[in-house]
Amino acid sequence: MLKRKILGVLLGAIMMAGLVSVTDTMAASVVCPAGSKRAGEAVSGFAECNVENTGKELDQTARKMINVAIGVIGLVAVIVIVVGAFQYTVSQGDPSRIKKAKDTIMYGIIGMVLAILSFAIVNFVLTEFFIKK
Repeated sequence: MLKRKILGVLLGAIMMAGLVSVTDTMAASVVCPAGSKRAGEAVSGFAECNVENTGKELDQTARKMINVAIGVIGLVAVIVIVVGAFQYTVSQGDPSRIKKAKDTIMYGIIGMVLAILSFAIVNFVLTEFFIKK
């Protein structure tokens, strides 16, 4: 029970760190692009640049948020693998504990593979079908 609570607190902290980094990125000042009325000036958002919104900023923000979420999933998979390795190390030859540890490691590896594949698939789909060049 204590392990689940510690793991829950750890996962919550990791998720909050990801959200803070995304909101910090979104709240940062931006430099107006060339062709806008305030080109080269640092402003708090693209709305102040007086330029027509092409939708690329939204695409980039969505891509960043998706990549952060997939990165958090990958990090959780790594943590599950480490927990499984720790369980295997302290199993003391008990067959049921060894099986549980091996299953935990296997599920962590499956999660890692799924995170990598989802990262590749999502970025491919966004690039090929939604990002206009």
